[in-house]
Amino acid sequence: MTMRALHFVGGLVLLVWVTVASGQNVKITPLGSHAGELCARDRATVFEDPTGVRILYDAGQSVTGGDDPRLGTIDVVLLSHAHGDHIGDQKLKAAEAGTCDSPAVVSAAPSSTTAEIAAAKNAAIVMVVPLANFIGRKVETIKGKPTTACPQTGNDLMTPFAAPCLATVQTGGTRIVKTANAPRGVEITTVTAAHDNTVPRELLSESARKLLETDNVSVSLGPPSGYVIRFTNGLTLYLSGDTGMHAEMKSVVADYFKANLMVLNLGTSALTSKEA
Repeated sequence: MTMRALHFVGGLVLLVWVTVASGQNVKITPLGSHAGELCARDRATVFEDPTGVRILYDAGQSVTGGDDPRLGTIDVVLLSHAHGDHIGDQKLKAAEAGTCDSPAVVSAAPSSTTAEIAAAKNAAIVMVVPLANFIGRKVETIKGKPTTACPQTGNDLMTPFAAPCLATVQTGGTRIVKTANAPRGVEITTVTAAHDNTVPRELLSESARKLLETDNVSVSLGPPSGYVIRFTNGLTLYLSGDTGMHAEMKSVVADYFKANLMVLNLGTSALTSKEA
C-alpha cells in the first residue's frame, strides 16, 4: 500500500496508508482550539464510522466542555491517560478564545472535559479500569446517579445509550460498539503505551489533594494506553497516546493488527518527529 496523506494536528501526526471505497469512509474531525490552525493544545479528535458510531479520543483542553457544539453525537469516549492536556483539566473559555499560541482557558475542575462530555452525551466510557472508574465517578457527580456498566447484547455494546456508562477494559481487551441495524460493530482494543498516568491533583477530592500535596505527588490511574480501532469498512487505526517507542508497535500494532492509519503523539517526552 502507498501513503496517501500526512497531516499534522497540533502535537499529533496522522499517517495514512489506506484506500477505502467511496461512500464508506471514516470521517475524522479534529476539534482544535482555533479553526484552520494547528495549535499546541489540540488533542480532541472525533472518528465517525460509516455505520454512524462516533468516537471521541482524548477530549483535552481545546473544547468548551460538554456543550461544545462541534461535538455532535458522541457514542464512545476514549482517554489514553490522565495528564491534564488529555483528560481536560482546563477548557476553552469560549469558542476561538485567545490565540493559537495562547488559548484562553478556564479550569474544568473538579470534573474534567472528559467527564463533562461523557455525561452530556450519554457515552460509553471505554478505558482501562482505574481511569474509567475515576471518570465514572465524576460523571456520577454531574448526573446525580451512579454510572453503571454499559448494557450489552451478546458481546456488543449497542448504541445509542440511555445514560453514560462504563465499558472498562484491561490492556489488550476489546469492546465492540454497534448501531442497532449494522451488520457488524466497531472493535476498540486497548494497547500498550510507555508513559505515565498520574492525574492532576486539582481533579482529586480536597482530602486526597491535601494528603498528596505535602510530598508533591499525585495518584496513578492504572497503566497508560493506546488504542487500535477496527472500523466496519476495514480501516484499522492506531492511536498511540503519549508514548515512547516500544517493541509492541511492531509486534502488536503492525504485525498483528496490521494498522493502516496511525495517529501519533509527538513531543519531547514522547515520540519525536524523527522517530515517527
